[in-house]
Amino acid sequence: MNLESQKITINKSAEDTFNFLSNVKNFETLMPENISKFEVLGEDKFLFALKGMPEIVLKKKETIPHSKIFLGAAGGKLDFSLIVNIIEIDNTTSEVQLQFEGEFNAMMAMMIKGPISKFIDTLATNMQTAV
Repeated sequence: MNLESQKITINKSAEDTFNFLSNVKNFETLMPENISKFEVLGEDKFLFALKGMPEIVLKKKETIPHSKIFLGAAGGKLDFSLIVNIIEIDNTTSEVQLQFEGEFNAMMAMMIKGPISKFIDTLATNMQTAV
């Protein structure tokens, strides 16, 4: 299953945006209002939980300076990736789009598609004010 957030324009350079999003601590400021738990587990890993959902641990797997950040599930029953794509528009503006990729059976995909789409759109929208 592949999902993409809306594209968000941020009034920061691609480098500033990348640096902000490379720090996993900053993801707490991007989380939706219904977050019930957020915990930094190391400089490249964090745990979060939304009300009514299981805890999820995300780990920064790879970065391509100023353009991509790859986060992946660290443990748990679901294997998925969250990719942050950063496009430089000019020296003071960048565009960000989140991409969710995961292999799920048809039943699971049907159940999580809506909540995951809403979640990545919320993360992207919150970047406009947080970054």
